[in-house]
Amino acid sequence: MLTPTRFLASYALAFVFALFASSPALAAGDDFTAPPPTTPTQRCPDGQIHDKKSGKCVPVKSSALDDKDRYQAVRELAYAERYVAAALVLDAMSDQQDDRVLTYRGFLLRKTGQFEQALRYYQSAIDRNPNNLLVRSYMGQGFVESGDLAAARRQHDEILARRGEGTWAEVSLRTALDSGKTYRY
Repeated sequence: MLTPTRFLASYALAFVFALFASSPALAAGDDFTAPPPTTPTQRCPDGQIHDKKSGKCVPVKSSALDDKDRYQAVRELAYAERYVAAALVLDAMSDQQDDRVLTYRGFLLRKTGQFEQALRYYQSAIDRNPNNLLVRSYMGQGFVESGDLAAARRQHDEILARRGEGTWAEVSLRTALDSGKTYRY
């Protein structure tokens, strides 16, 4: 028998699931909350990443890898500040116009001091996916680095408007606005 308590509990669970499943933060992807661990990919030579199946470093264009493996490798390499190696992995992605590829290209350019070029990639990523919260955070952090706090706040507001409150993208940009310190992943 369905009691009022069970009904409310099942209704609440269904509501939470529906809210979580429809979140734009999920659509943005790559909402990592912690720095990546030190990985075998960080020890591979440029142009190669670690293949979990074989346990070896393989060329970034290897058919043993998929774009999910490559995205993770880009993040790991960027965190290790191996920007050239990360760019080589991006070059191997199957869809060069994917908003995530554009996001990471912008990130790598920003981290190598080329913010004006990074902005073009960030804007292209936003044009393709306005709900990509990660690109908005990275762009905002770039604005913090360049001293344009008003533009950074606009990106923070966009993240909040897209229900991104509490995501890594939102928290990292808010922290950058508050402290002036940005993230390397």
